[in-house]
Amino acid sequence: MPKPPRLCSCGAIVPADSLCTCQREAIRARGRRHDANRPNSRQRGYTRAWEALRAEFLRLHPTCAFCGAGSQVVDHIQRHHGNPALVMSWNNLQALCKPCHDREKQRQERAASV
Repeated sequence: MPKPPRLCSCGAIVPADSLCTCQREAIRARGRRHDANRPNSRQRGYTRAWEALRAEFLRLHPTCAFCGAGSQVVDHIQRHHGNPALVMSWNNLQALCKPCHDREKQRQERAASV
């Protein structure tokens, strides 16, 4: 049995499993505010040396560490916060597919920060 529509705080009636237009815009605005304060990739430690390390790591680890699909992202197991030693540490890396990186890894990081 499908869930009934819900009432958004703005007064709009929205299908149960979707976001209202005002909620989507609030999420986009939050992302824009976050990106405005975020250093660029070079400032966060992602240099040409990192790009070479990333390419080599993906060549040697072609599958996702979580689900076994083809990997596209090299993820830092421990957050590096710009520390060059952690950025370039081979032992601090794992290969992930894009969906696992964007979903599972982010879920783990949010749960760890609570």
